[in-house]
Amino acid sequence: MKDVFCKIIDGEIPSSKVYEDDEVIAILDISQTTRGHTLVIPKEHYDSFLSCPTDLIAKVFAVARRIGQAEVSILGAKGVNILTNCGEAAGQSVPHFHVHVIPRYTGGEGGFSITMKSQNTSDIDLPRLAYQIKEALDE
Repeated sequence: MKDVFCKIIDGEIPSSKVYEDDEVIAILDISQTTRGHTLVIPKEHYDSFLSCPTDLIAKVFAVARRIGQAEVSILGAKGVNILTNCGEAAGQSVPHFHVHVIPRYTGGEGGFSITMKSQNTSDIDLPRLAYQIKEALDE
């Protein structure tokens, strides 16, 4: 079964495109967090950033950068958030790798915020945890 982004890519669902080439499409998010909120999506399906090939990730982020630059230039955005979520637990609502480009304006336009809640790390052995992650990288 196709996800909503595959249907958009295949032309089965309309979208407001801001960019398209052979590998990548960028569309305005139907739920605009802020004015100009754009999704950059590889045309080939990958469930998330974690399963997408590195060269395609680079292409998607290069397009996201260009869109962010354009939004600062023409929309008056004072900055942008460029982010991706990996997995439902991280807030990914569509199981197809995509990058959000969210323009940020002064005056608090939009309801978007990132909150990092620290947990008590006094019981975490940071050197051991670092070693475990490093070992996994070496595999």
